[in-house]
Amino acid sequence: MKKIFIVIGIISIGTICFITYFLSETGSTYYYTQIDNSKIEQVNSRKGVIDFHGGMSYSYTLPAYTENGSKKNITFGTSRELKESAFIRLKVMPIRGVIEWNEIQYNALPNAVQKNYTDSEMH
Repeated sequence: MKKIFIVIGIISIGTICFITYFLSETGSTYYYTQIDNSKIEQVNSRKGVIDFHGGMSYSYTLPAYTENGSKKNITFGTSRELKESAFIRLKVMPIRGVIEWNEIQYNALPNAVQKNYTDSEMH
C-alpha cells in the first residue's frame, strides 16, 4: 500500500513539473519574418473538433529567421489579415508553436536577419 502512495506521489510531482514547464515560456525562441499576404489562408471553423489554431480566422506560413539567421518555415494564426510587408517577431515554444507575435521596425531586426531582406522589401 505504501508503494502505491509513493508511485502516485512521483507521478503527481512529475505531472506538476511538466505542466509548469509547458505553461511557462522556458525554451522559447524568437523568430523574425515579414508579412506576405499572398501566403494567408482563411481557416474554417472546426465545429466542435479541437482547433489547433486557437480560434484564429487566418493562418500564415512564412519563412522566418532566428537571431543568428537560421531559416525555418513557421505557421501561425491571427484574428485578422496583417499589414502587408510588416516585420514581426514571433515567440515560438516547443510543442505549443507561436505563442505571441509583435510588429517591429526593420531597424529592430537582428543584423543576421536584416541581411535576408532587401530595401525594396521594407516598404
